[in-house]
Amino acid sequence: MAAAALLAVAHDANAQQRQRQQRASGGWQICNETSYVLEASTGRPDGRAILVQGWTRLRPGECRLAVAAPLARGTHYLYARTSNAHRGGRRQWGGDAVLCVDPGSPFTIENPPQCAAMGLEARNFRRVQINKRETWRTSFAEAQPFTLSRARQAGLQRLLDDAGYDIREGRRGVDPRRIAQAIAQFRASARLQPNASENQLIDALETAARRRSEQVGLTLCNRTRARVWTAVARRRGEGWESRGWWPLAAGGCVRTLDEVLIQDVYYVYAALESEEGPRLLAAGGEPFCTSPARFAILGRERCSDRFYDTAIFTPISARNRDGLVVDFEDRDFLEPGVTPREVTSAASRTVPDVVDDEGVRRGLPPPTAQEQHGSGDE
Repeated sequence: MAAAALLAVAHDANAQQRQRQQRASGGWQICNETSYVLEASTGRPDGRAILVQGWTRLRPGECRLAVAAPLARGTHYLYARTSNAHRGGRRQWGGDAVLCVDPGSPFTIENPPQCAAMGLEARNFRRVQINKRETWRTSFAEAQPFTLSRARQAGLQRLLDDAGYDIREGRRGVDPRRIAQAIAQFRASARLQPNASENQLIDALETAARRRSEQVGLTLCNRTRARVWTAVARRRGEGWESRGWWPLAAGGCVRTLDEVLIQDVYYVYAALESEEGPRLLAAGGEPFCTSPARFAILGRERCSDRFYDTAIFTPISARNRDGLVVDFEDRDFLEPGVTPREVTSAASRTVPDVVDDEGVRRGLPPPTAQEQHGSGDE
C-alpha cells in the first residue's frame, strides 16, 4: 500500500512539472487521457496542401508537442491508434476527414489525392479548429473520463494485465498491494535499475506486452507481391462467426485474433488481387457469410436470405498451439476465374498439422481432390 501511494505522489509531482513545461513551450499539445499507449498522427494546413505527420507516441497520461508555435489558424486534423501491445484489437480515435498515412513507419507527407497510388493507407481523421496562434491543446479520452494522473495509473494496470500479470479486481476494486507487487515482480524480471523512472517502466511493460501478444492469436501475412484481402471464421459458443476485411499490402501482416487459440481448427479466406481478377485460395474449404463492406457476421446459414455473400474459407489447424502465423504465398492461389472446391464439414476438420517449430505455416496445404473449375467471381 505504501509503495503504491508513494508511486502516485511521485507521479502527481512529475505530471504537474511536465504540464508547466508544456504550457510554457506553446504550440499544439496533444494529450493522452486514456489507459492505452497511443500513436498519433496530425495534419495541418501548409499553403494549399495538408501536411500529415506521424507517429507521435503518447504514454497514458502524457502530453506531447505535435506542432510548434506559431500555429496556423483554421482546420487541423488528428488521428490516433492504440499500440499493438494491447489486447482486444487496435482502437482508433478519429473522425470523417480522410487523409493518408504510412501505417508502419514514421512519415511526413503532403496529403496526396490517392493513398494507394503512393503506397499509403487512408485513415479517418478528426477535424480540430484552432483559433490561436500560440497555444492549443487537444486530448484523447475514453468513455470513462480520466485525469492525466488517473490515466497514467489506469495505463500501468492495463499494461501489467497485457504483459500477463494477474491484477484481477476484488469486491472493492483493484488492490493497490497487488499492483505494487506486480510492479516489483516485473522490475525484477525485466532487470530494471532501482532508479528507473516511471516512463522507463511503462516502456518496458509495453515491450513485454507486445512480445507476449505476438505469441498468441492468429496472424495472417502476405508473402506475395500484390494486395491480399483477408477474413477469418471460427466457432463462437454454439454458433459461428465470420469477420473481415483486413487488406494486406505486399509483405504486410495483421493479427486477426489476439487471444489464446483454444480451438483445434480456425478458418481463413484470402483473395489475391490481379489484373485479370481475384485469385482465391486453392485449398478449398467450407462456406461462410461475408459482406462487401467490413463485417462481423454471426452464423453461417442462409447467407443470401440475410443479404450476405457466401465465400469458401480454408481450415487451418491450431491444435495444441496458443498462437499461429499463416503465410500466404503466390503458389497458394488459383488462377483468376477458378472457383475453389467446397469440402464436407467432417473432411475439413481433419486438417493436417503442418506447422514449423516457430508456429508458422509456410503457405497452405495443396488440394487433395480435383479442383472445381468455374467462370464466375467469388
